[in-house]
Amino acid sequence: MTKLLTSAAFGLGLLASPAAIAGEKTVTLAVQNMFCAACPQIVQKSLEAVPGVAKVAVSYKEKTAVVTFDDSKADVKALTAATTNAGYPSAPRS
Repeated sequence: MTKLLTSAAFGLGLLASPAAIAGEKTVTLAVQNMFCAACPQIVQKSLEAVPGVAKVAVSYKEKTAVVTFDDSKADVKALTAATTNAGYPSAPRS
């Protein structure tokens, strides 16, 4: 009986593990080349196109983008690549 319960618990743990490992993260990116009022909209759309991105807030004044994303579907490298490909190189702000 104990072996059966242990096996069942282990199996359930394996099924639940991707959801348990995945998490929501937020990063602030320093964004270059934002010189006009349309630039933040372009940056926002490029980031929203990345699978796993849940929320984006772009500040023209501060030249930043705050991005909330599912770290099982996206990472900072994908986010910075998206802005760079749109003409706005970015990097995590320290």
